[in-house]
Amino acid sequence: MAIDGLIILDNFNRPIIQTSFQSTSPATPLLHIDAWTTALAKADPSPVDPVLHVDAHSACCHLQSGGITFLAVVSGDVDPLFAFAFLRTFIDILQEYFDAVSPAILRDNFDVVYQLLEETLDSSGHPLTTSPNALRDIVLPPSLLNKLLTGVGAGVAHQTPNPFASPIPWRKSAVRYNSNEIYFDIIEDLRAIVGRNGVPLSINVYGKVDANSRLSGTPDLLLSFTNPQNLVDCSFHPCVRLPRWKKDNSLSFVPPDGKFTLMEYRYAPGSFPLIQDASAGKGAMVTTKGSMTTSMTNKVQVPVGLKSVVEIGENGAILNFTLIAQTRSLEDLTAEFYLGKGAGGMSGVVVSPGGRWEVVNGVSTLKWTMQSVQAQSTHTFRGTFGASTTPRPSRSLHLHFTIPQSTFSSLKVDQLRLAGEGYKPYKGVRGRCVGEVEFRV
Repeated sequence: MAIDGLIILDNFNRPIIQTSFQSTSPATPLLHIDAWTTALAKADPSPVDPVLHVDAHSACCHLQSGGITFLAVVSGDVDPLFAFAFLRTFIDILQEYFDAVSPAILRDNFDVVYQLLEETLDSSGHPLTTSPNALRDIVLPPSLLNKLLTGVGAGVAHQTPNPFASPIPWRKSAVRYNSNEIYFDIIEDLRAIVGRNGVPLSINVYGKVDANSRLSGTPDLLLSFTNPQNLVDCSFHPCVRLPRWKKDNSLSFVPPDGKFTLMEYRYAPGSFPLIQDASAGKGAMVTTKGSMTTSMTNKVQVPVGLKSVVEIGENGAILNFTLIAQTRSLEDLTAEFYLGKGAGGMSGVVVSPGGRWEVVNGVSTLKWTMQSVQAQSTHTFRGTFGASTTPRPSRSLHLHFTIPQSTFSSLKVDQLRLAGEGYKPYKGVRGRCVGEVEFRV
């Protein structure tokens, strides 16, 4: 399973850089760029399919970031997810090197980008070195001094260290900090669909633990959590020792230097066998895992409710939406509702204080935003819109929000132990939730 080549386009779809296409014809890059621009013109304003079939033997997978389009050319029996995973990894590497990604930044650092392509993707199209710590030993990050010396023909200021000098692939050797500290971010993403009667049809919570390590030497860490028993479908950074997690849900690892994702998971309360427990109340069911018990009444709840009325007429419709925040305060709340093709502007709009609204003309979508929503509060939006014919608005309203300093799973870091070094590190932990809910109306 391999990638035939990678093409990077600017915001005008002009090539910035591409890898060599040794196993294909010289016209292959041009054919795939033409397929991308053609699909983009036909799909406007709708999104382009993530996988474009160029001919009977090849396809083009694409991602966009910072005004740049990344095209991965694949052929034969290659899983598109393989190409998307590499594209996302390469974009993360660019952001690690340059802090931001834009056409101007890539052009100014063309030599660094080309070296990164050569080190991350070999001549056969297989991913090679994708660890940022290992790459920094091979490809020097750009600096102002190096650019000045290169511009006057003096070469780089210093030579690259011995690549792969560290016995641990994901960690650099001889790391030293004046202040030893490590930070953990527990980020959870709620995806839910709620029916017209207010009953959730589908709820999923996906989470990850991001870390930023600034520890000297080669620390060996043991991280334990509270309430980890309902985490399923877990995936880990290569530094994590899996037997310890299987034993007691603790993470034993030697961390990389800098930012990395320690683990990803799905929160599934009640995913273990059910038994009846008289102490939990009549008819109550609990789940068991070893000696742990969790009441089934402690399932995930959507933190906001919706009451909606959509009255469709011959030349327009009346909208009446009421959002009800439950027990948590929300921030950066955005509600989007598709008005239908040919819909006109809104009139007679009444919106609760603190709310703003607009109609995005290109996609005929009503956008209602609120910066902050307090718990146990109610917010309304009422208005009408016209249309040249009988409108066909969407049958669902999409809601996006964040909840700071909170997690749906109540997952918390309990203890961090360090071995192998003589210092005591500072530990910082914070949680954050983001939500995307589809309400049927």
